[in-house]
Amino acid sequence: MPSLLSPSLLLTYAFAAALVLGLLLKGWLATRQIRHVAQHRGAVPDAFAGHVALAAHQRAADYTIAKTRFGMLEMAFAAAVLLGWTLLGGLDTLNAALLGWLGGGMAQQLALLTAFALISGLLDLPLQWWQTFVIEQRFGFNQMTPRLWLADLVKSTVVGAVIGLPLAALILWLMRAAGPLWWLWAWGVLVLFNLVMMVVYPLWIAPLFNRFQPLEDETLKERVGTLMQRCGFTAKGFFVMDGSRRSAHANAYFTGLGHAKRVVFFDTLLRQLSPDEVQAVLAHELGHFRHKHVLRRMIGLFALTLAGFALLGWLATRGWFYTGLGVQPNLTLDGGAPNDALALLLFTLAAPVFTVFITPLLAQLSRHDEFQADAYAARQASRADLRSALLKLYQDNASTLTPDPAYARFYYSHPPASERLAHLATASP
Repeated sequence: MPSLLSPSLLLTYAFAAALVLGLLLKGWLATRQIRHVAQHRGAVPDAFAGHVALAAHQRAADYTIAKTRFGMLEMAFAAAVLLGWTLLGGLDTLNAALLGWLGGGMAQQLALLTAFALISGLLDLPLQWWQTFVIEQRFGFNQMTPRLWLADLVKSTVVGAVIGLPLAALILWLMRAAGPLWWLWAWGVLVLFNLVMMVVYPLWIAPLFNRFQPLEDETLKERVGTLMQRCGFTAKGFFVMDGSRRSAHANAYFTGLGHAKRVVFFDTLLRQLSPDEVQAVLAHELGHFRHKHVLRRMIGLFALTLAGFALLGWLATRGWFYTGLGVQPNLTLDGGAPNDALALLLFTLAAPVFTVFITPLLAQLSRHDEFQADAYAARQASRADLRSALLKLYQDNASTLTPDPAYARFYYSHPPASERLAHLATASP
């Protein structure tokens, strides 16, 4: 019988405690958000009086409450599934079944990763369907048909398999063949893969799901081109994406790498904003590049990934890492079948449980970047145009104007509307 202080049981206790604490914290924050938004539903905040209609404010409140309640259901379901995979033995059972069928080679490991992904995806399907065809539909955002939803599902599954399986096979091979520093080689492969995907995705993958047409509005094209030139940026082109096929939400983004960057506008954005407002939104995005936010985030992500791989490289050789999370490592078949796929899956499942508590720190850093990008846009375009664009986007996307302060501090990657517009008003010209 294992000691109460054995590494295996300590990991089990730590995992269970972190999961419960995370659930209690997120549940408390969600409850605060629902109560706070409901309490302020009856009147438009003074800062927005005359700009936002009461009906739009109440619609945003109802949408926020519905999404938050649904998020609580998703959270509870995800925790139950996580326990099922780990401490209740789901992953161990699946691994043992595939070992008995395929033996302990690469085929079994890829089958384990594939089966895990398919089962997890199937478990999530009812929630995804409800979110799209009930919540988004109820508030007028969903534009998808069931046929398009299913087509997207099939295409994303095929693309994920075509890209993901070879990458997984390469990492599994490195774990077996590259020695104790396999994690460094695997990290290098993942970094290279991400950089390549920044070029490949906009050219060949994104068009599988959406149509991208060159921006035809010559006046707007000239204006945004002049703005980019003034700010010292180049782009491969300006494109309009048919986002309205799936959702009424609006957005704009940069994609690509280096001089191959593209500027993509949702068609919904161009319908909702004036040319001056579109220019201001683009200036905000340029602000992220000017302040090197995108580069910093990429470097930060790569650094965290390196730390994660280094930690996994150590944990993968410890038996208690497996048994503490409900899985018996492979100990048979010519001295032991590889545990590499098991290690990858367990680490992927367990890491978010322990890292959820750094969410507010990451959110705070992101909000700081948004303030900087807003200030840059105010200098390069128009403060008034950016303000009016943000107000329209808040209304059209049904973003609540009265989030709970604690909830916003924990989760919001963008500042709440009142805080953001107040900061924009005082940003130095």
